[in-house]
Amino acid sequence: MAKPVAREPLRRNSRANRARILATARRELGRNPDVTLEELARAAGVVRRTLFGHFPGREALLEALAEEAAESLRSALEAGVRPTEGEPAERSLARLSFSMWPVGDRYRLLLALAQRDLGAERVAEVLSPARATATAILERGQRDGVFHTHLPAAALSAGLEAMTVALLESVNDGILEDDGTRVAVATLIAAGVPEARACEVAEAVAATAVVAESAVESGAGGD
Repeated sequence: MAKPVAREPLRRNSRANRARILATARRELGRNPDVTLEELARAAGVVRRTLFGHFPGREALLEALAEEAAESLRSALEAGVRPTEGEPAERSLARLSFSMWPVGDRYRLLLALAQRDLGAERVAEVLSPARATATAILERGQRDGVFHTHLPAAALSAGLEAMTVALLESVNDGILEDDGTRVAVATLIAAGVPEARACEVAEAVAATAVVAESAVESGAGGD
């Protein structure tokens, strides 16, 4: 029996459509959380039927974005945060900041959709590994006298997260240009590291950091 030669091209086309829809959804929902599925289909260059073939409704699309973000965050953490015995906490925090920067858009989108669409519990589940890693680093730094202690580590972690999201918004708005270095410095300073030391640590980490671009690509489904 002859092979159905059209099957694999159709499969590839379907995967490409799905990836394009998700990429478009990330971009457009970041701009306007109220964008409709019909508007997303037009922006993605597909017909409404194609979008609904992949995602039967808004809830299904948002859940796919949540899972994509979860995978991207996991990959970034695995690629960029490998604890070294005896590593100073400020260096660990800088490496975490660098590794998370490439997935910042997904992070920001999840937070934006948290209350109304995905639900705070689902978003907390997705972000839990990154938040736990940051809190553990901050706790270690507080014990070592590297970071200030007037806030509990979990509260300090939440504040640093909010600052990072705000800085990412500044990049998207054209107010700030950054490859992650300036945000890493700001994060260290906010945690209690003197500015000169923060710059020194960030520059050292930037020279050797594994910024998880390939992990982001795999976590994004290759879009």
